[in-house]
Amino acid sequence: MMKALILATILIGLLGLLFKRNLLLRILSMDVMGTGVVSLFVLYATRHGRRTPTVTGETVEPYADPVLQAVILTAIVIGFSIVALVLVQSMYIAKRYPTLEVDEIEDHWKEDG
Repeated sequence: MMKALILATILIGLLGLLFKRNLLLRILSMDVMGTGVVSLFVLYATRHGRRTPTVTGETVEPYADPVLQAVILTAIVIGFSIVALVLVQSMYIAKRYPTLEVDEIEDHWKEDG
């Protein structure tokens, strides 16, 4: 059930990216799709019955791999920074061409040569 919801989130983001003509809605769709991908990675990295990897004098039990957690955290940070950079770029585009509709921006861009 959870996997279907995550795949639906990725699909909603992809459809928004393909069919929306507003630049901000496309950026939002890209962020939704990225969140779905990170959620899918978290779902696959989940291991039940594992403990945190700490150094103790006890016997070794199965523990969760911290590398996967670091990769997921890195993916979240990179996704956030990409969205921030794209939003700043869209601010410059909106300042230069007074619209956020992709078709109008492409027409203005072709006129500028």
